[in-house]
Amino acid sequence: MPEVSIRDQIRKLVELQTIDYEAYSLRRELNEKPALIARLQEKSESKKLGLKKLEEQWKAIQLDRKAKELELQGKEAEIIKANAQLFQLKTNKEYQARLLEIEHLKADKSILEEKILLLFDEGDSIHASIEKEKHHVAQEEKTFLAQKKEIEDSISQSQDRLQVLESQRKQINVYVNPSHLGRYERILENKNGLALVAVKNHACGGCYMNVPEQVINEIKMHDRFVVCEMCARILYLEDDL
Repeated sequence: MPEVSIRDQIRKLVELQTIDYEAYSLRRELNEKPALIARLQEKSESKKLGLKKLEEQWKAIQLDRKAKELELQGKEAEIIKANAQLFQLKTNKEYQARLLEIEHLKADKSILEEKILLLFDEGDSIHASIEKEKHHVAQEEKTFLAQKKEIEDSISQSQDRLQVLESQRKQINVYVNPSHLGRYERILENKNGLALVAVKNHACGGCYMNVPEQVINEIKMHDRFVVCEMCARILYLEDDL
């Protein structure tokens, strides 16, 4: 390509930097968004896990209650059998022993009935919590899906925008000396998408360190690229282009 001045090259690189920094920001967002979706999904799944635990507790209570109801039926059958046998006993000692046995069975029966009632109450309480949690889970899922779609739409828009930026970049690249472009891109890669910065109020626009007057004068000469002594970014003056 024909020789062009450093000032003209800087002008083109300023255009390029505007495009590249936007592209860098978009790529960074694109890299972060899958992790954001994963975090939102994890939050949604944690709600489902809480609901599952409640449902498991409720099932365990139902099984425990049914087991105690069967045990209660057994106690009731034993009481009926023991009462029927009272009339077959021949001695008062045997009769009194069987009466004591029946009392123990009745006491066991009473304890089981109390436990069954408590399990009914506990089951009803957990069931109410399950219904409430189902509503929360449904709302959380709805929110997650809406947020996921919003992020996915944003990803699609960012990808489309990146294609536009890449096309614009190619149009500018042809006006930049390959050696200058290579140097710029090496800095770009190592400096978080910011290779070319303006000096404002004697401060570097990249690291904000002081830029000496002598360096500013060198920039104004436009005979070479001048870089920041601290961050190595290419420097320019906005009002000097």
